[in-house]
Amino acid sequence: MRAAVVKTFGGPETVEIVETEVPEPGARQVRIKVAAAALNPVDAGVRGGFFGGAGKQIGFGWDVAGTVDATGVATAWSVGDEVVALDPGMVRPLGTHAEYVVVETDAVATAPATVDAVHASTLPLNALTAEQALELLELAKGQSLLVTGAAGAVGGFAIQLAVARGLSVTALAREDDEELVRSLGAAHFASGTAEAAAFDGVLDAANLGEAALRWVRDGGAYVGVRPGGHPDSVRGIRTTAVAVTPDGARLAKLASLVDEGVLTLRVADTYPLTDAAKAHARLEEGGVRGRLVLVP
Repeated sequence: MRAAVVKTFGGPETVEIVETEVPEPGARQVRIKVAAAALNPVDAGVRGGFFGGAGKQIGFGWDVAGTVDATGVATAWSVGDEVVALDPGMVRPLGTHAEYVVVETDAVATAPATVDAVHASTLPLNALTAEQALELLELAKGQSLLVTGAAGAVGGFAIQLAVARGLSVTALAREDDEELVRSLGAAHFASGTAEAAAFDGVLDAANLGEAALRWVRDGGAYVGVRPGGHPDSVRGIRTTAVAVTPDGARLAKLASLVDEGVLTLRVADTYPLTDAAKAHARLEEGGVRGRLVLVP
């Protein structure tokens, strides 16, 4: 099978397509024939060596949508099931940017029925990150939330999931993204700055860090999306960061929210797997609204 990997860290030109053996599922694993796999900023970090692994072949991709085509023992999935899954890993020989991928059975969920595989592949990583971040914030219905980087993939899901929880959401984004974030459900909009110490919580999808704490009230909560990168607590603010983990049961609920029209899946463009380097180059340019998706 073909897979996108990096063997020497650097820019988009370092992305290679290699031929390798089709992986076999073990106990409590399934093999998915990949129909689509989203490209995320974490993949650019892998390519640049941010997570280490010098001298190794490292695969790209955490998101996948496709069809179960083989199973190990002790799994409830069957060949032919249309699924989505999160397959995380910073330094490993192969990821989801391949023709086939093996994932843990508990990471898998039935794909949304109302969208195609390309759109479905944008759900797992970013929606689970947003959902798990909101859980860490522990805000109650009626409380106020500021989402930074609100026009991005995590930020967009965070707005919609927070609104569904009954939170009052303010979106912090560029001025030309106001219409977008309001369409996702944000009741209020801020560009460049927001009212100091006004919010019960901040979900910092833009990775502003310490600078974002000025928008949290005393005793409020801050959650970042860079594991280990959250700022120290001040004014009694509880600070932490989400380290997204696979959760097939939660992913299934998120998929049902897609089918109910609660969550919007955004695709910026698609590329053949063989053009993975071009997709990386487009990601590097910035300003992408929605996800770039690779199709084997």
